[in-house]
Amino acid sequence: MSLTSSDIARIASLARLELAPGESERMLGQINGFFELVERMRAVDTAGVEPLSHPVAAIQDVTLRLADDVASEPNLRELNQRSAPAVENGLFLVPKVIE
Repeated sequence: MSLTSSDIARIASLARLELAPGESERMLGQINGFFELVERMRAVDTAGVEPLSHPVAAIQDVTLRLADDVASEPNLRELNQRSAPAVENGLFLVPKVIE
């Protein structure tokens, strides 16, 4: 996939950016370079390759240091919800904005 100058102009318009012609051409080269890299990565056969939890795990054993899943702060829910206009069962109530 490669973009054209008109694609860059449309993206800039949607992003509300004003690009000079030189900037537009530079941006075109950078984005197309990114797409080329993605296509090269997608072309690599990864069938049978196990995902790694850490990049270093490919060359040495890595023990992940996980913290205990415990609450370490006091429960201040009621104090924090005092200023809310509407609360029910510990949850903030907000008006419906999407029909």
